[in-house]
Amino acid sequence: MAERRPNILLLVTDHQLHYRHGWDGGQGPLTPFRDAFARQGRTFHRAYAVTPLCGPARRSLVCGEYPHTHRNFHNQSETDFTKPTYLQLLDQAGYTTYAFGKWHAGPKNAVLMGAKGFSPSGYGNPYTSEAYAAYCKELGIAEASHTIDTKFWNADTARHFPDLYEGNTDYRCRGSWCGETAFGTTNTDKRSHECFFLAHLAQEALKTQAKQAEQPFHMRIDFWGPHQPYFPTQEFIDRYNPSDILEYGSFRDNLENKPFIYRRMNQPIADESGELLRPSIFSWERWQHLLAIAYAQTTMIDEAIGTILATLEEVGLADDTLVIWTSDHGDALASHGGMFDKGSFMTEETVRIPLLLRWPNRIVAGSHSQQLVNTLDIMPTILEAAGLQKDDELFGSSLLGLPQETQRSCILLESYGQGFRDTKRSRTLVTQRYKYTRNEDDMDELYDLELDPYELCNRSGDASLKQGLSDLLYAQLVATNDPQRSLFYPERR
Repeated sequence: MAERRPNILLLVTDHQLHYRHGWDGGQGPLTPFRDAFARQGRTFHRAYAVTPLCGPARRSLVCGEYPHTHRNFHNQSETDFTKPTYLQLLDQAGYTTYAFGKWHAGPKNAVLMGAKGFSPSGYGNPYTSEAYAAYCKELGIAEASHTIDTKFWNADTARHFPDLYEGNTDYRCRGSWCGETAFGTTNTDKRSHECFFLAHLAQEALKTQAKQAEQPFHMRIDFWGPHQPYFPTQEFIDRYNPSDILEYGSFRDNLENKPFIYRRMNQPIADESGELLRPSIFSWERWQHLLAIAYAQTTMIDEAIGTILATLEEVGLADDTLVIWTSDHGDALASHGGMFDKGSFMTEETVRIPLLLRWPNRIVAGSHSQQLVNTLDIMPTILEAAGLQKDDELFGSSLLGLPQETQRSCILLESYGQGFRDTKRSRTLVTQRYKYTRNEDDMDELYDLELDPYELCNRSGDASLKQGLSDLLYAQLVATNDPQRSLFYPERR
């Protein structure tokens, strides 16, 4: 009898505050459910987003391609799919596929591509959906309302979110999308937050699927958070003492010897032209307050994910399910001079992501990997687990078969800018020790991540060190058929 194919559960947070928060002592985000999960599976400590922006990163997640191949470069991009997504491949192979939450990976959405569930097109806003209204009515709770503590803004903020102002005690997310640049508190029941709404949908689907155990399923849950707006309930904020949050290692970075793209931010931490003010106009004490709110949101989403995993166990599906826990990209909050959100730069804060796998009896519980891995490895992992062959044109490798004793020498990352602030492109090579970036029309960057984990000392002027890394980066651009390599290496046309 053929071995039963596993169920596959993919948990994706958005814009995850992760790199070095609490790593060097002091208070970091509390993630008790992720910590417990890590003890049951394998943690990849050197995991990277292939690009630090939602739309292109999520497109790479569903198709396994570099942005330079799928060409969905920015959040607003709607480049057509030319090959089946992994969701469609699983569906063709007999899997029941579900998708709940944020799509933001190009045209259509997961439901229009055949998955069951809840998947608004584009960025989406769960709070304006009929499904969310029905959920709140079913639970007998009020729809989410928030108190605004701190707002960041640019020229478009008032147009998209006219009710977003500091001191508003009944703010409701009613826009066509829900990425408000603000910190605050959810006033209503914690279950009114999108993370518990999505968790509820997933739990109900798991209960239904448990009655059809003969057919394997794939389910992905894509949370809108902890991406801003940072709106946890007071219950989670109360778990933090802001004074316990140590000053972040690059908070006082004056950005000397850094590309200009580091300086593009929103007000009030930037001037009216959008240039980051240095030193930060917020004291570290103010940032501690804001970080406590952001950390609390991570903890709230962690708890919502915990309810999904508990249901998976309760309905008897956990032992037959590969679970992958990751994020689309990172968050630059409070780093490099006191930033908010992210930009077109390739800092470790924006490109490092959590990545954990659990598969009982197949993955050693409590194991760790220092392999260099990235977004492109997730689709091959899912396909291998399902018994499907990977397309030879995909450059990622399955994390199930990646040998632990042989370290990858490097990985390639890329960026096309944030889209609305700028469209400057970058290519980044990461090795076990070094990180080298070529930026369009600007200076190169080279960091020794072993000695300089906060990337404070740009060593691109070290010609002897830079040459070998530059050659290796160019070789990666050739090997991956990057059509824009001449932009970064015009001398090698």
